Amino acid sequence: MPATQGRRRSDFITPVPKSKTKKSQDAQKELGLSNQPDVSTDHQEYDVSRLINEIRTHVANWRRLPNPNDWNVTPTTAKLLRHWRDKNNFQGIRPFFCQVEAVETIIWLTEVAPKQKTHKWIWDQLKSANKDANPELIRLAMKMATGAGKTTVMAMIIAWQTLNAVRSPTSKNFTRGFLLVAPGITIRDRLRVLLPNDPDSYYKTRDLLPADMLSEMGKAKIVITNYHAFGLREKLETNKVGRSMLQGRGDELQTTESEGEMIRRVAKDLMGLKNIIVINDEAHHCYREKPNNESVDDLTGDEKKHAQQENKAARLWINGLEAFKRKLGVRAVYDLSATPFFLSGSGYAEGTLFPWVVSDFSLMDAIECGIVKLPRVPVSDNHIAISDMPVFRDLWTHIGKDMPKKGRGAGLEPDPNDLPDKLKTALNALYSHYNETNDAWERAGIDIPPVFIVVCNNTATSKLIYDWIAGWQRPNEDGDLVFKQNGSLELFRNFDEHGNPIARPPTLLIDSMQLESGEALDKNFRKMAEVEIAQFKSEMAQRDGAASSSEISDSELLREVMNTVGKKGRLGEQIRCVVSVSMLTEGWDANNVTHILGVRAFGTQLLCEQVVGRGLRRLSYQLNDDGLFDVEYSDILGIPFDFTAKPQVAKPKAPKQTEHIRAIPERADQEIIFPRVVGYRVELPEERLTATFTADSSLTLDLEAIGPGKTRLEGIVGEGVTISAAEAKNKRPSTIAFELARTLMVTRFKDDNGDPKMHLFGQLKRICREWINGGWLTCPEGTGAWMLEYPSVSGQACERIYNAIINAQDQKPVVKAVLDPYNASGSTRFVSFQTTKATYRTDASRCHINYVVLDSSWEEEMARVAEDHPNVIRYVKNQGMGFEIPYKDGATSRVYIPDFIIDLDDGNGPDDPLHLIVEIKGYRNENVKVKSETTKQKWIKGVNNLGHYGRWQFAEFQSAQLIETEFRALIDAALNKSKGHK
Repeated sequence: MPATQGRRRSDFITPVPKSKTKKSQDAQKELGLSNQPDVSTDHQEYDVSRLINEIRTHVANWRRLPNPNDWNVTPTTAKLLRHWRDKNNFQGIRPFFCQVEAVETIIWLTEVAPKQKTHKWIWDQLKSANKDANPELIRLAMKMATGAGKTTVMAMIIAWQTLNAVRSPTSKNFTRGFLLVAPGITIRDRLRVLLPNDPDSYYKTRDLLPADMLSEMGKAKIVITNYHAFGLREKLETNKVGRSMLQGRGDELQTTESEGEMIRRVAKDLMGLKNIIVINDEAHHCYREKPNNESVDDLTGDEKKHAQQENKAARLWINGLEAFKRKLGVRAVYDLSATPFFLSGSGYAEGTLFPWVVSDFSLMDAIECGIVKLPRVPVSDNHIAISDMPVFRDLWTHIGKDMPKKGRGAGLEPDPNDLPDKLKTALNALYSHYNETNDAWERAGIDIPPVFIVVCNNTATSKLIYDWIAGWQRPNEDGDLVFKQNGSLELFRNFDEHGNPIARPPTLLIDSMQLESGEALDKNFRKMAEVEIAQFKSEMAQRDGAASSSEISDSELLREVMNTVGKKGRLGEQIRCVVSVSMLTEGWDANNVTHILGVRAFGTQLLCEQVVGRGLRRLSYQLNDDGLFDVEYSDILGIPFDFTAKPQVAKPKAPKQTEHIRAIPERADQEIIFPRVVGYRVELPEERLTATFTADSSLTLDLEAIGPGKTRLEGIVGEGVTISAAEAKNKRPSTIAFELARTLMVTRFKDDNGDPKMHLFGQLKRICREWINGGWLTCPEGTGAWMLEYPSVSGQACERIYNAIINAQDQKPVVKAVLDPYNASGSTRFVSFQTTKATYRTDASRCHINYVVLDSSWEEEMARVAEDHPNVIRYVKNQGMGFEIPYKDGATSRVYIPDFIIDLDDGNGPDDPLHLIVEIKGYRNENVKVKSETTKQKWIKGVNNLGHYGRWQFAEFQSAQLIETEFRALIDAALNKSKGHK
């Protein structure tokens, strides 16, 4: 689609204030506020807001007025506007258009609109929206993309208000008292540049004021805090016993702060001032829940817990502002946020816009203007499965079920090598491109490294990924930390080649939520980060003296490292990788982030944009020869970010009908009994090892299991890039064969004491080399033989090589099944469960169970064919029976659940049936091959060798159209074989 001239409209769905009278309802309809049936409910109407576009048009027309006398603003405001609009007033980068537009909007609403009756409806709508959602406050919100410079807008608003208040002290429109509220300590500390006396004050360093106005800014009273400070604190620090003694038999002691005491503690410098201005940074965290909110109850699990935490924080924030309104008076609240949308569980439809938003500069606007980096996300890959979205675009849907659950148990710590293969491939692929970016930066003379961030869902996930990336230690029997393994990504390793911690670790593990609260670190997180904390304290002592490191708390230290990433001469200067617990959604303004990996669920585009925003701040604002910014990129995996997403509201679904699947007592003669196998015992008759490789010995790296080898990343504009994991590791074939042989020995060749048979290592290494060099390993484009270091892949290779060794023995080895010692047999008579899936009613003379549960039409066809064939004695669909075949999927022990068991009369009569295990599978990937090989070579042979469970056989059908033909051929072959034996 060709580019069009003009400004992109701002079209967002927003709550519509509930009308009190029919006249008001009619007025809303005239304004275009008609009900949106897909989103609205009986309790709340929503509509596409026209407010922003209307205000934008009025401001644009007002801006074009050539004569300042026609602007209808104070002389002070007119002087500021002329200064900001003239590029010749700035030595460095002048304010962006979006920054000036945001301030112009607030000025127009404050000084211009109230003087004109035609604009009365705008203020009526804003007051109505605030009355519903913020009953005691008047809030005006500016939506500005991350990286668009919200701090500069705050400085301009403070200057406009202060200078007018100083020069017109009786005006009710202006104040010189300001309360700036941030969502955490990181942003709070960063906003110090808004203090007129700060060394890096924006008013001086960014030329935001005419020189003759600078001195008057000193009369501003500015308090900067984080919303956590609004909590009423305990004034009496004592334990329960001490409190009881002080209280005696009297009334309960009142030792919590009052509102007035809290306000004096937080904003003592504002005491004596009236009607201050509040500026909320990242204001989407500040809202009052909708009255009678029950939306949280509709959520479950982590989503519900997160919504409850967000509501609790929002309640504390808004309650604090209302307390300031009651005690000091609040003239207005100015909100700034890239994402001023209602959150899940707020009582409003998730993703709908705050109805008091008055200006919008979207991420798309910022990208097209070039004032932020261009995010590139996966648009295609060479993954074989058909999907609407590339695997690495929404990684969590492919790995979430295999990730550790929240909380770290008291038992053995999980092995970082057991991370899902698709996650490791994503890390390797993105790291490979990071390596190229790092080389390019070094060639360009950039003296700080690019930064790679990983955003995780919980501490268990983050610690495993951190260890896998940077290396890890584990406590020995004495509790001392002992080096175990170095990191998998070379530039991010926190240990040297000898296992000693590096003096300046390049990889940082943080918990964003803990650091932002300002409270002491949780003891579990403190333990996880103790090595890096010790190293950073050592570096601080060397830089600033021993006293400095002893006076700073662990949380302050990590916050200092985090906040100085990419800043020359500071603790975080050489940080290359940040693994973050919690969202890392705001406040972090590092401008050297080039790569982001999301390892968590992203339920909404709101969250996607927040996390993507961490990588959008530009490294350079220098103009090129064309007077434009050079393009900068941020490459992103694991975040299903959509540049053009619209809010989506889930519609209710009717519950599905359930069916009780059970064994019918009257069909007891159709019962099928099967062995419950838990493992296999293979006895090799000799130890002179050779291998006979066959077609079943081949292994093709399964992109379905390990993830795509090549992924194409593109932005909405600009150049794309293809990332690949093929060259992530540079390993020699001899090294790969050595490591594979070692794995084969320790997993397959052990003596009676469980120790590896070391004397076989030379033979195993030779066989592994033959397997690799013989072309039995196939690596699709974008992958490499080095991926045999993945435990699952090496396990699959070892299984194939081991089977080849077994098949090569002159004297065939004996395979025996190992049965469950507590429950050796299973039966169809115990089947009883509920299902909402489609079902097929079974023939009472052929099946013990009343229905076949249908996962596809193939099962229905198989049931029909079985019931129609005269040689079928009985059959059963294997669901809810407990019939499982254990197998190894790489290094992981799994169980395979075949589709059917069919008892056949193969000529030996109904008392000696052939038990046929049936699998119906259209696509035969590597995992299916492993299941099939294990069933045929181990389960079937092992059970038949036991001798007391009858005769068993395995069959696969790979085409629904050929099931009947192939089934009849199989039975004919069995009958012929039986006749031959007779």
